[in-house]
Amino acid sequence: MIQFATLFFLTILALSKTPKRLAAENIALRHQVSVLRRKRPGRIQVSRIDRMFLSWLAKVCPSVLDAIVIVKPETVLRWHRHGFRLLWRWKSRNLGGRPIIDKELREIIKMIACDNPLWGAPRIHGELLKLGFGVSESTVSKYLKRTYRPSGQSWKTFINNHKDAVAAVDLFTVPTASFKILYGIAILHLGSRKLVWTNATYHPTADWIANQVSQAFPWETAPQYLVRDRDASYGRVFKRRLDSMGIRDRPTAFRSPWQNGYVERVIGSIRRECLDHTIIFGEAHLRRTLKNYARYYNRARTHLSLDKNSPIPRPVEHDGDIAKRQHLGGLHHEYRRMK
Repeated sequence: MIQFATLFFLTILALSKTPKRLAAENIALRHQVSVLRRKRPGRIQVSRIDRMFLSWLAKVCPSVLDAIVIVKPETVLRWHRHGFRLLWRWKSRNLGGRPIIDKELREIIKMIACDNPLWGAPRIHGELLKLGFGVSESTVSKYLKRTYRPSGQSWKTFINNHKDAVAAVDLFTVPTASFKILYGIAILHLGSRKLVWTNATYHPTADWIANQVSQAFPWETAPQYLVRDRDASYGRVFKRRLDSMGIRDRPTAFRSPWQNGYVERVIGSIRRECLDHTIIFGEAHLRRTLKNYARYYNRARTHLSLDKNSPIPRPVEHDGDIAKRQHLGGLHHEYRRMK
């Protein structure tokens, strides 16, 4: 009885449809029957022609979606959207015009723009012409818009331009054999990377730190700027001493040790290359150890930032037998040629 009622309702619904709608549904049903007849074992194989036909039929008569049963209506709509994208991709294909520049040249433009944030398209275009690239300035501008360009120079560039007039200072802690805490100080000249002063104390007062700066920079050798952190040990006495020496005090921002990264790196080297392998017995022992390491650091240790040279330059030796010299009790060695 339920099946008869359903069939009767569908018959009444079909009689109320327009001839156009009935014809579209009839065509859709016939096409689905043909697809099912060529079915292979497994899933129903719907070819690209079937997708295009059903998508076109759904566009002409959207009500035909109710008559499609081999696939879901959402699948037909997805086919239609995909076909629309393919159509406009074909219409938007390159029909000529200005040729696309090579990927290598695009990478060179991005590299120059990142290395020189103050340069614009005209300056970069001029450099490319000197390198033998025949590209227009408008093309350079086109690819500059897609690259990240910082608003100004980097910190590395700024430091390199002022390093001869800048020094840095920082304190570090060292535990002794009796588990007391000693404080070491390191003062570094950024231009030469020379460790100009080291010392140690149990009580790093502002007066003691001021005296260390005075001893590190004798008369008329003081830098123009001194970078430090915001430790409470740098008190008023320290600031007045810097003013009397003509040094401008430059404290870093709060909790920003990266702004004083050069001396932080030196302290890390002191720990890794010396203090981590030594037990310190007292203030005099730490002071003597730091002095020996500073001598090795300045005269023998090579640095990447100095093109594999030492702060006090070492000559290149070609003749003679190789002899080694111990530093820090044999913890490090220096190799020289003896004639």
